Amino acid sequence: MAIRTQESLSGFIASDPQLTYTERGDARFYARFGQENFQREEDGSFTKLEPSFGNLVLYRATAERAFERFTKGDQFVAEGYAHEYTYERDRQSIAGEEFVAKKIGHDTARTRYDVDRTPRQAMNRDATGQAFEPPRQSAPATTSLSM
Repeated sequence: MAIRTQESLSGFIASDPQLTYTERGDARFYARFGQENFQREEDGSFTKLEPSFGNLVLYRATAERAFERFTKGDQFVAEGYAHEYTYERDRQSIAGEEFVAKKIGHDTARTRYDVDRTPRQAMNRDATGQAFEPPRQSAPATTSLSM
């Protein structure tokens, strides 16, 4: 079986995320993202250069979850695709590019966090398809991020 791959993007959220809705009513997450750049020197050291910036968008339920969980400055890794677009403004054609993320998460190499493994739904199904109540935890874990 072939391994499925997709484009990816890593960086940091450079602006305050925005949650809007399309004409069809789909949620749309938008933020500017930044990527750090470095130049390798002859002695093997690295010099930090100015970051580069772009547009990051997500749609539907993924957009709503990302809006709840991401804030300016968060480091992330996303899977999706680059989308080039053009539009007209004042009779001029304007071209741009955005990264459309299908999946996004905090960058584990740069973010400390706790994982909440409590079930998302109160009722789950076992391997036979029978409903069962998961064991209750005395104090559910919460997700907290710090950088």
